Amino acid sequence: MNNSRCRAGAAPAELATRQPQRLPSFPGETLFAALDVYHDHTPHSAAMNMAIDEALLEFAAVPLIRFYRWQSPALSFGYFGRFTEIASYQCERDLVRRWTGGGIVFHGKDLTYSLVIPSGDTAFSESSTSIYEKVHQALCDALSETGQPALVAAADDRVPGSAMVATRTGISDAGHSCFANPVRADVMIDGRKIAGAAQRRTRRGLLQQGSIQGIEFGNSLTEQFAQALSTNRCERKVDEKILNRARELAEQRYGAESWLRKR
Repeated sequence: MNNSRCRAGAAPAELATRQPQRLPSFPGETLFAALDVYHDHTPHSAAMNMAIDEALLEFAAVPLIRFYRWQSPALSFGYFGRFTEIASYQCERDLVRRWTGGGIVFHGKDLTYSLVIPSGDTAFSESSTSIYEKVHQALCDALSETGQPALVAAADDRVPGSAMVATRTGISDAGHSCFANPVRADVMIDGRKIAGAAQRRTRRGLLQQGSIQGIEFGNSLTEQFAQALSTNRCERKVDEKILNRARELAEQRYGAESWLRKR
């Protein structure tokens, strides 16, 4: 069964006989020459969502973005975070330690995405900071297209009095709520942080996990966001190969108490 649909660019071999529909593109150069887009409409547990992201990193051949939902209200916290800082939410939220860094993020009403850049892609050679900024600039472009003007935060756009220290990737300190503490390259609307992300870089590639909150998402934001990242896109579905690997990762790592209480 064919589980992909390409847009505005060269189709994979199985779709080569079809003429892809060219969509309007954003001005300027996009970050990726090609992009696989996953609209994962099936809600998953917190552990399974983290596991799918890692499985996608293992199997990705081209850059990809996955938009996903949560089975129940959840809380994710960064790899270096301390369990004691989020333990009080255990009765009301599905808790999970991310593989990426960053701080505490509340999930449920947000638009969550993961971005994977395989090590063989030219964008992988860029610095983590550069990728973070370019992805968030693409999100700003997408938000503008939906009538919500947004800006990428400069280094001096932090909330006065914040105890957080900006890192080279623009990701907040592990002990703080990410959305209470904007840092460089986060996405802002009217002085309020509405999007942030965290990253992990391995020999296989780079994983960026992001959350967009407190705005009107509408039906077109995900499409506009993907379009701002690449004019050559293929829609994909999370297949059984990825799901089977994710189930292993969820059981062995993300759903394990030893992982949750790692620190």
